[in-house]
Amino acid sequence: MSAALSRVPDGERVYAIGDIHGRDDLFAQLLAKVEADNAARGKAFTTLILLGDLVDRGPDSASVIERAIGLGAPFDKVVMLIGNHEECFLAALTGDLKRVRYFVRIGGDATIRSYWGDDAAYAAASFEEVAERLSDVVPQAHVDFLGRGEDMVQIGDYVFVHAGVRPGVPLERQKLSDLRWIREEFLEAEDSFDGIIVYGHTISETVDEAANRIGIDTGAYMTGRLTALGLEGQDRWFLDTADNA
Repeated sequence: MSAALSRVPDGERVYAIGDIHGRDDLFAQLLAKVEADNAARGKAFTTLILLGDLVDRGPDSASVIERAIGLGAPFDKVVMLIGNHEECFLAALTGDLKRVRYFVRIGGDATIRSYWGDDAAYAAASFEEVAERLSDVVPQAHVDFLGRGEDMVQIGDYVFVHAGVRPGVPLERQKLSDLRWIREEFLEAEDSFDGIIVYGHTISETVDEAANRIGIDTGAYMTGRLTALGLEGQDRWFLDTADNA
């Protein structure tokens, strides 16, 4: 698929937002930019796609989820993809001690703090106590929202996933583990993938744009740059929070 010829269907506009990782401040800023950009471009059926990893590392994962749940107009459709960090969060909510330990190790400590509401009490809690109480401090609406997350969305010639796809495997046969976790094998491939893959998961200083893929995880939690991709017809553009950092 030639990047120059790839397009979304007529009458549609698509925005995709990269990994937020608990930075609700940046999420709010970027949404304002996206909404202003959308209004300036006139009427179209507009889809907003969150590419996953809304949680962990940054300080306000609970607020990010709450904001995401409330998304609607001016967007006609909102899609949230499951990232590897949402996968681990949902696993930790089962109360399994091993999964809670792993979740904390990959940045889930910040997510738990955002729900716990008392840093001193959380710091004093054992892993066993955290595992036992975690599902009680996370609202069921947040659990349900994450549970409704999708793994792949295709609009026109663009395919939206969290991490990437396995080279040589048809899109309909991709494994969830690859869609949520793959890295080097995908990034090094020159395959056409039957579409341009839009993804997050792998941090780059700026947008990582190649002939077969577009990476928009610009490390928001540590750089202050949260990035969105806009698509309409054959047009492609980017918005970010760099000037607000």
